[in-house]
This record gives sequence, C-alpha cells and structure tokens, in this order.
Amino acid sequence: MFIKYDYEEEEKKSGLKIVLGLLFLILVFGLLTFYWFVPRGGVYFENVPAHSNFSLGVSASMQFYENMRFPEKKISYKIDDCSLQKTYNMKQAFEFIEGDTVLEFYEVLDDEDILIICDETREMNGGLFIAGEGGPTNITQGGEFNIIQHGQIRLIKESNCKNPNIAIHELLHVLGFEHSLNRNNIMYNITNCDQIIGPDIFELIDNVYVAESLPDLLIEKVSANLEGKYLSTNISIRNIGLKDASDSKLIIFVDGKQIEEVEIESMQMGYGRVLMFSNIWISQLRIDEIEYEIRTEFSELDKKNNKIEIKIGDD
Repeated sequence: MFIKYDYEEEEKKSGLKIVLGLLFLILVFGLLTFYWFVPRGGVYFENVPAHSNFSLGVSASMQFYENMRFPEKKISYKIDDCSLQKTYNMKQAFEFIEGDTVLEFYEVLDDEDILIICDETREMNGGLFIAGEGGPTNITQGGEFNIIQHGQIRLIKESNCKNPNIAIHELLHVLGFEHSLNRNNIMYNITNCDQIIGPDIFELIDNVYVAESLPDLLIEKVSANLEGKYLSTNISIRNIGLKDASDSKLIIFVDGKQIEEVEIESMQMGYGRVLMFSNIWISQLRIDEIEYEIRTEFSELDKKNNKIEIKIGDD
C-alpha cells in the first residue's frame, strides 16, 4: 500500500500558517502599543497639601464678609418638597455641624432662618454638573458682625458619599463660608467624597458665635448749633447689635446739667433713627461741653458707645 503525500497542499498550508503567525504578531504588538502609549482615562498624579484646612497657608478670607453669623446660636430651618434621600442628607448635615460647634438647628413649619428646596434639574456650569447652591439671602451690616437674617439651600444632586458632603458644603455657604482653594477641603468648588472639614472652620464658627445675642445702641453722629441761648441739635442712633432693642432714653447734658430727656422707641437690629431738637433754652451764660447719653434697662454688647460729647466750636 502506498501513502500519497501532496506537496502542493502542504506548501499552501505552510504559507497560511506563516501569514496567520504574522497577523498574530502584528495584533499583539498593536495591543501592547495601545496599552502603553494611548491614554485610557489615565492615572492622575499631583502634589497636594495633606492638610484639610480652608487655607493653603496664604492669607485668605474664609467668609464672604468678616464675622458673618446668624443672630442666635439656635437656627431654624424648613425643608420644602424634597425627596426622602435629600431630606435625610440635609438633616445629617445639620447634625454633623452641631456635633462639632456651638450651633443648634431645629425644624419649623414657617418663619424659618434657612429654607431648603430641592430640584431634579440637571444643570451644568463650565462642563460640570451643579450639585447644589446655597448662601445667605438677607445680610444686615451691624457693628462687629455681618448678620445673616435668612439663607437658602437648593439641593440638586443626591450625595453618594458616606457623609452628606453636598448638603454640608451648601450649609456652610449659608453660614457665610465661601469656596476654598484647597482640594482636600469640603468647601472646594468641585466635590469628591474624600474631602473633609478642616478644624479652622469649626474654630471660626465657635469664635464668631461667642458674643451673646444682645442689642447694641450706638450714637453714630451728633451735630449742634447754638444761637444766643437756644440750642438746636441732631443725634443719629443705630442698633448695631444682634437683637432688637427695647425702649430706651436719650438724655442731653450741658456742662454736666441735664437739659433734655426723650424716650427712644424700640429699634430693630440694623435700623437707625435721627432725633432732632430745635431751640432748647439754655440758662448758662457760657457753654463748654454738650454730652449725649443713651440709658437702657437691658444688657448690650457694648455700653461704651452709648455716650458721646462735643465741645462747643468743634466740628
């Protein structure tokens, strides 16, 4: 028996194997090239500060304005038409800030200090989705403090982090804090789950709320004009404190002798009033000094600014 061997067929098979082998090598080489040299979303390397403080070590203001605070340490809020998850995240944020500061938050049905609303609309800014918005909506300039009368938070995206970072970020905006340049800080303008609150934020909150919630009546400016034995004078008074002021009195002295007393009606914080007197008869032949004093029966942040005096002839 003879076994036939087809050399032509064998040569064809051998050529096919060589072609397939070359194609396989080209494919492997291509895949290796793609793996090493073509960007795949990449691994991002950078040198960032390890700390989470608001500042990066340079002088930076943490708040929109200096010494921003609500009048009271106890701050009310209302959550309006939000999903269960967003409501839960917001309440977690309140508890989180409460746990490390002197602040207390409580829920009300109306007349709230902070209003929280929710929105499912996907909005973009600079190629990034907006997760939320927040900030003070009514600020009164006082003496030492810029007083937040009302704030609002708009939650858009639900937080996927262990901590409710988006809700905390917007709450801190309402408390007066602006964006931080530190990527590790929760007030950085692009959120991620690894960001935390630096201790400097807690310290500033506690420091700015050390002052009691009291009124503070201030004599801002006085002017006087003496014609013969008749005195005309204007007095500008303002409440620069953290609370409305009850009724008080203004007393005017000329060289230590009382010549006028008038009731001052209650005054809301941030509000002012001008009192004008004309042709007050003066018995003295000579006047050297006029003194103005506000007398109250309630405590104030500062009683020293309740008095002012002018010398006759002074501007």
